[in-house]
Amino acid sequence: MPDTQYCPACGAPNQCALADPRRATQACWCYAVTIDPAVLQALPAELRDKACLCPRCAAVEEQLRSSTD
Repeated sequence: MPDTQYCPACGAPNQCALADPRRATQACWCYAVTIDPAVLQALPAELRDKACLCPRCAAVEEQLRSSTD
């Protein structure tokens, strides 16, 4: 089973607040963005719904920058 703190696509830390026990009560970055369903469908079936993508692999870095401006 994959480690839920790492992106299943690239293996980098996914920054998921829910996967980090120290931040599990905070909202995750993914709540503030829209992830294209095609990005999720591009993952092999065995990697889907196991761990969060990182912002880079989710292709939402621009959205995250805009939300903090």
